[in-house]
Amino acid sequence: MWEAEAKISDEDLIPIRDFIAYKVGVFFEEKKFYFLEKRVQRRIQATNSKNAKEYYRLLSLSDNPDEMTEFINALTTNETYFFRNQPQLESFAEEILPLVLEEKEKKKDYRLRIWSAACSSGDEPYTLAILLQEHLKNYAKWDIQILATDIDTEILDRADLGVYDTRAVKDVPPAMLKKYFHPVSNRYQIVAEVKKLVSFRQINLLDRMVMRQQRDFDFIFCRNVLIYFNDDARKKVVNSLYDAMTPGGFIFLGHSESVGKISAVFKLVKFSKSLSYQK
Repeated sequence: MWEAEAKISDEDLIPIRDFIAYKVGVFFEEKKFYFLEKRVQRRIQATNSKNAKEYYRLLSLSDNPDEMTEFINALTTNETYFFRNQPQLESFAEEILPLVLEEKEKKKDYRLRIWSAACSSGDEPYTLAILLQEHLKNYAKWDIQILATDIDTEILDRADLGVYDTRAVKDVPPAMLKKYFHPVSNRYQIVAEVKKLVSFRQINLLDRMVMRQQRDFDFIFCRNVLIYFNDDARKKVVNSLYDAMTPGGFIFLGHSESVGKISAVFKLVKFSKSLSYQK
């Protein structure tokens, strides 16, 4: 019988690591094998596999999409909260959004499409929906759609519920907390007016067929995602996101990420509180 704390050798972890990198782009350097090992141990137990070699065969050789989903869910990290990286959000709402809206109004194009490309528990796309309601003049005339995607199916189910603990809303300004959330016991439910703007969907950013279907986004938020990918996967994802955007659209990354090191397709634009990249 498998023992949960039995050590897994690097030799046995490497094929699992490389297979996951090939499938979803998430790459673990050997210094992070401790994290990968714990997740593999859990799935070995859950599937009654004898050891890591047998689990790898189950994961890679059998027609078992359910186990792939479970393993990916176990690997993903979901550290997020509302109004994360506030300077960047302020640049979006106060500087960048008005630029795009002005160009759209000149063309009498009142569609606004935003993609939260690694939405986790929904804090980011709901934050964006709140900012649009706060900053859009003539809000009613705009056709707004926010696509929120993640590879983790369990976290997407939680996001769709729209219920959050006090930690998730700690940075929400009090007036907005009162306006856009309903208190439910010691938790907070996002209001229907915000929730209706956001649709959730599972997308693997390395699935080329699905990525080709994503088009006409004015803004894409892909924050703190590329750091988990290897170089080849980063380039593929960045190029796919570029193709998904409208000309003149903007992409937002995490503060430690840079498109310039990956691809030259975007133009770096400096604003007063943050940097962004424009198509």
